[in-house]
Amino acid sequence: MTIHATAQIHPSAIVEEGAKIGENVVIGPFCLVGKDVEIGKGTKLHSHVVINGHTKIGEDNDIFQFATIGEVNQDLKYHGEETYTVVGDRNRIRESVTIHRGTVQGGGTTRIGNDNLLMVNAHVAHDCQIRNNCILANNATLAGHVELDDFVIVGGMSAIHQFVIVGAHVMLGGGSMVSQDVPPYVMAQGNHARPFGVNIAGLKRRGFDKSTLHDIRNVYKLIYRSGKTLDEVMPEIEQYAAQDSAISFFLDFFKRSTRGIIR
Repeated sequence: MTIHATAQIHPSAIVEEGAKIGENVVIGPFCLVGKDVEIGKGTKLHSHVVINGHTKIGEDNDIFQFATIGEVNQDLKYHGEETYTVVGDRNRIRESVTIHRGTVQGGGTTRIGNDNLLMVNAHVAHDCQIRNNCILANNATLAGHVELDDFVIVGGMSAIHQFVIVGAHVMLGGGSMVSQDVPPYVMAQGNHARPFGVNIAGLKRRGFDKSTLHDIRNVYKLIYRSGKTLDEVMPEIEQYAAQDSAISFFLDFFKRSTRGIIR
């Protein structure tokens, strides 16, 4: 076990032999940290937090009571193989959030990036890949293998189907049931989720200029209002991408998309 001299560990917490605890880490009352866990400097576990399995937590994370990270996943194909959970830096993981370890079949690692907010009772299943600056509101549920690109917001009480990809800057309204991929910049809501335009308010807050917003709107219209197939509009999207790098998110998304897009 490696515990930095500046770490603060409450006497009631259990830190198993082999764990690596970094500089200025705070581990509050009744937490459990497993033997294969590594916690980076400045991270705080408030109380009753369980971190288990082969799990690496980055720096300056704030993890609230009853959160569980790196536990055995709920995939019936999992039989105790050595798989991983990786959490980046500056994430806020609120009460009762669950983040499960990966599976061999899914690449082996569940991964959370940086600067994300996971609100109360959110669930991240095995092999999910969440990038940066995402928000999962209360009771948001990601099934296995889901991918969230940067700046995705998932509304409360929403659920996302296995293997779905949600593109960058998407806003999913509360109570959404998402069973197909969601292109970048789109606002969507419903059961099953349907597109309702471009996430203009969010893009303005993030500094997108008028010209780029105009291009994004035009690409949205090509996808959803032209009456053409994706194959038919792809050359036009590529032309927009050649002039505006923000449109390249669409091209990257469609290369990865396998489930078809919401309509």
